[in-house]
Amino acid sequence: MKAQGAETLLCFTLLQIGLIIVAARVAGHAARRLGQPRAVGEIVAGLMLGPSLFGAVAPDAFRWLFRSVDAAPLTIMSQVGLILLMFQVGLEFDFSHLGERRNRRAMVLVTLAGIAVPFALGLGFGWASAPVLAPGIPPLAYSLLIGVALSITAVPILGRIMIEFGLTRHRLGVITIAAAAVSDAVGWVLLALVAAVAASRFSWTATAIQIGGLLAYLLASWFVLRPVLRRVLRWFPHGPDSLPQDLLALLLVVVFGSALLTSQLGIFAIFGGFTVGVLLHDRHDLVSAWKHQVENLIMVFFLPIFFTYTGLRTDIGSLASAELWVWCGLLIGLAVLGKFGGCYLAARWAGLSAAESRNIAIMMNTRALMELIVVNLGYDLGLITRPVFTMLVLMAVASTLMTAPGLRLWLPAAGHRIPGGRGA
Repeated sequence: MKAQGAETLLCFTLLQIGLIIVAARVAGHAARRLGQPRAVGEIVAGLMLGPSLFGAVAPDAFRWLFRSVDAAPLTIMSQVGLILLMFQVGLEFDFSHLGERRNRRAMVLVTLAGIAVPFALGLGFGWASAPVLAPGIPPLAYSLLIGVALSITAVPILGRIMIEFGLTRHRLGVITIAAAAVSDAVGWVLLALVAAVAASRFSWTATAIQIGGLLAYLLASWFVLRPVLRRVLRWFPHGPDSLPQDLLALLLVVVFGSALLTSQLGIFAIFGGFTVGVLLHDRHDLVSAWKHQVENLIMVFFLPIFFTYTGLRTDIGSLASAELWVWCGLLIGLAVLGKFGGCYLAARWAGLSAAESRNIAIMMNTRALMELIVVNLGYDLGLITRPVFTMLVLMAVASTLMTAPGLRLWLPAAGHRIPGGRGA
């Protein structure tokens, strides 16, 4: 019976993966034709495959395909793909730009504004909407969750958009991804605090231990793991187009081990992958070899599973009244105002031009699936209702849809040529 059950699970998983990959490729091509990154199309494909469209049009077929067996295999594969993407994002970035004082100042100011302004607006929205949208939920915990949700920037999808626009080694890209990474790290800490408040078990001691553990991990990574990895790389001859199997195996073990550590620290596994990538970002032969041999597997197989499977959990039909749609519009407006407006003003204060500031602000406004991670956790904790969950998902999609058109409009004014045909 167990063998038969495992075979059934395998068959359904293979069928789901096949459908997801096909839907992702079709939607990705459509998104590119509309001037959007592939990831946007893949998110929309997930929404279409979920209860919002497929589940509404053919509920029996939807339940048979996606609810007949355990969803754990897809969940695990999506998380593995996200960790590998974050490692690649770390590899792609040249942080030497932050050696310039003006760039460091811009990163710090954008980070602070990108957290504080949307968090304050989200907190206000939470207090105002709690009696209507979250009856029975503690107003403080609900409001704090909304504040955290509005403060998040989607590092993985932002990194993928930057790759497509050729910004990974441009100073604007480096300032933005550094600010986004710090913002998200702070966001996860805030999320842990919100969970503690919700459970009435907040402890300054526990929080200090968590932050101390994260700092210790980062210091050990830079001063211990980094030199060790550099020595080990000398043992494996590799070139721009050659990544030995033993070296690939070693990299995967280190990446997954780092992801495990950050997961245990409560800062999510993806940042462990990103950290290892940053440690090796200046090993150009390794970066080139990784992209030559591994990138396509991540982009074609792992990432579509992550982007589309997440959409399976969203039901737009839960917004069943005009009042709910008004609240949804207000939430989206405040989210964009807080992130774009706050980051733009911060970048201008740091001495960047108006064109540079607009590009940084629109990139920081990208929320996508990091937002979805937050809202899923908030929903699982009982801090938001199903309509608010859907509103936050729509806000994540809307803010992400703005990114590519904004970059196409404003990057040329900042002196950056947009590459053609990237990511096809």
